[in-house]
Amino acid sequence: MNLQEGWAASPLRSVMDLLGHTQLDRMTTEPGLVSAVDQHAAELRDAIPMDRETLGDYVLGFLDELRDREWMFDGELDAPALRLTAACWLARESGFLEDGLPA
Repeated sequence: MNLQEGWAASPLRSVMDLLGHTQLDRMTTEPGLVSAVDQHAAELRDAIPMDRETLGDYVLGFLDELRDREWMFDGELDAPALRLTAACWLARESGFLEDGLPA
């Protein structure tokens, strides 16, 4: 994954910059993407408390696992990309990225 320096301090912002903005924009025209992201978001909401720190920690651990597997985002909507897009959607909808604080 091509994350910029400092991604571990702000994993939600890093993922948003890497793929979140583009994928969230795609959701406005792709109903299938909306459905898939919604499913992943529901699984995240069921699995972890929905606060900035916990979601950021989840993304950090998920990214570590993806790096160990040498996963790279290539624009394809595979399960890791959908999960990261769901985390970005949840962060945006929850307002976790609005105040400029590390997220």
